[in-house]
Amino acid sequence: MVPPIETQVKSPVSQKFSIPPLNERILSSMTRRSVAAHPWHDLEIEPDAPQIFNVVIEISKGSKVKYELDKKTGLIKVDRVLYSSVVYPHNYGFIPRTLCEDSDPLDVLVIMQEPITSGLDFLRAKAIGVMPMIDQGEKDEKIIAVCADDPEYKDYADINELPPHRLAEIRRFFEDYKKNENKEVAVNDFLPSDKAFEAVQHSQDLYADYIVESLRR
Repeated sequence: MVPPIETQVKSPVSQKFSIPPLNERILSSMTRRSVAAHPWHDLEIEPDAPQIFNVVIEISKGSKVKYELDKKTGLIKVDRVLYSSVVYPHNYGFIPRTLCEDSDPLDVLVIMQEPITSGLDFLRAKAIGVMPMIDQGEKDEKIIAVCADDPEYKDYADINELPPHRLAEIRRFFEDYKKNENKEVAVNDFLPSDKAFEAVQHSQDLYADYIVESLRR
């Protein structure tokens, strides 16, 4: 018996609008479940955002390899091995369904007891502060968070509750990790949790605006 031939049904939205590749990916994830999940677009941010949210881990604590999201495929790729003799002090990743001015999702450093496998896991994190940076002349914010399901850290509510040495380590890492690439990074004073909530909410709003505007084209 000859198996039935599957036919692809095009979404009415994709017929009506000229959709950029990024949004083709988003729409296809809604209409064809055979498409592999994209961690940026398909993973929910979490009902309790902007205070608590999901984070996709790109880089494990203790790693010298800089991984990053490949926005086209949704895979985590090797960007480079760090040029300086430093390692990431904590697990590092991004918040799904957020967008920043640099067209990337919002970055997060997650403080917790254990390293997490890069690219294979996501976790719930709680924002406790934000680290404003200037990276090669451009604004770049990093959310500082704790794992919401780690009993040692889940009760932290604000970045000022962390030991000063922990904050000094984080600051020094980001000041130094690009030095041997002759790239300038300036780290400004850490800001409290309410500023982190604002930053997360702003990135959620930018993402929503981007999707709506793209669908209007």
